Amino acid sequence: MIELSIRDGVAEVLLNAPQKLNALDFEALGELGRAYDDAAAAGVRALLLLGAGRSFCAGRDISGVNPADDDARGYLVEGVKPLLRKMSAFPAPTFAAAQGACLGVGLGLLAATDVVYVAADAKIGSPFANLGAALDSGGHWLFTERLGPHRTLDLIYTAELMSGTEAVAGGLFSRALEPAGLLAQTREAAARAAAGPARALLASKALVAEIRDRRLGFWEALDAENEVQERLSRTPDYAEGFAAFKEKRKPVFRR
Repeated sequence: MIELSIRDGVAEVLLNAPQKLNALDFEALGELGRAYDDAAAAGVRALLLLGAGRSFCAGRDISGVNPADDDARGYLVEGVKPLLRKMSAFPAPTFAAAQGACLGVGLGLLAATDVVYVAADAKIGSPFANLGAALDSGGHWLFTERLGPHRTLDLIYTAELMSGTEAVAGGLFSRALEPAGLLAQTREAAARAAAGPARALLASKALVAEIRDRRLGFWEALDAENEVQERLSRTPDYAEGFAAFKEKRKPVFRR
C-alpha cells in the first residue's frame, strides 16, 4: 500500500489504501519505513508524505485485530516507534499534506514530519475513548506540548475532533489550506526546499530538534546557532548565497 516516486530531487511517499482510509497494520509500517530508507539512499533533497483518497491516515488498521490476543505494545514499540524515529531523522526536509482523518498513528506520522500542511476541514483528535483505548503514537506529547493539558484532556474525554483550521490555530501544524489547493501548495513548498541550501536547512532541522528535546534556554540556543553559523560559513552554499546576492541573481545550491 506504500508507493514511492522520485522526481527532480523530491521523493513522494503515498499511503495508497483509500478503501480503509490508509489505516496501517504492522506490515504497512515496515513498508513505509523501507520507503524512507530507499528515498534516503537515493539522496533526495526533500520528501513529501501523502495519503490517497479522502483521508490522510485513520490510524492503526484494526480490521483484523482480535482484542483477546492483540499485541498492542508490539505494534507500538516494534512498529510505530522505530518508524517515527526514522521519519524524524530523515536526512532532508520533510513535508506532509494531510486531508480528512488524521488520527492515531496517522497523527504520529505528522508529528514526525518537519512541515505539515493540513486541509482546513481535516479531522484531528483522539476518538480512542470510544474503543476503550488511549491516544498513542506520541499524541499525548503533541497535544499537551502545543494545546496544554486542559484542552488535551477535553479532546480525549469527549472524543471530539478538531478541524484542520482549529488545529493550526492551536499550534499543532504549519498551515491550514483549502482542500483544493492542498497538494499543489505542499508540492511547491517541497520543491522550494529541494532547491535550497541543503546544509543550512538540515542544520536548522537539527537545531530545532535539539531545542525541543533538550529544552534549551534562549542563551543555550543562541550559542548553538552561533556554532551552526560558523560551520555554514565555510561551505560552498554560503559562498554561493553571498555571491548571488551581490550579483543580484538567484542562487544555485548543490548538495
